[in-house]
Amino acid sequence: MKVAVVGTGYVGLVTGTCLAESGNDVTCVDNNPAKIETLNAGRLPIYEPGLLELVQRNRHDNRLAFTTDLREAVRAARLIFIAVGTPQSEAGDADLTAVFAVADAIGAALKDIPPGPPGSRVVITKSTVPVGTNRAVAERRKARRSTTS
Repeated sequence: MKVAVVGTGYVGLVTGTCLAESGNDVTCVDNNPAKIETLNAGRLPIYEPGLLELVQRNRHDNRLAFTTDLREAVRAARLIFIAVGTPQSEAGDADLTAVFAVADAIGAALKDIPPGPPGSRVVITKSTVPVGTNRAVAERRKARRSTTS
């Protein structure tokens, strides 16, 4: 299955690599070109025991790729994981700015693809978010569709 993972921090990189290791065709996306350069050079921006070997094997077997091109990655994918940072505010709330920005960018990338099979996509929020975030993302997407129709 074709999968896109948006965010190549600890959660996104490990998730994408494990999905590739289980036989999926995974493209990991990040808006940080230096991080993507590091990954494409065969190095990791984080440390997790055994991860480097898994990344290298799956890149060699063409099951794992890294890019800054979100549009291309999500248009090719059936499953799209949002795995971006949600830093904590001083009040203790999660900052969902990046989650909403990625959800909006995914929507924009897919706007001319008809909903439903065969073009259907599943978007999964893998970021650490409070209860209700998935509903907020869905409502946000629905509102944007109705204003662009």
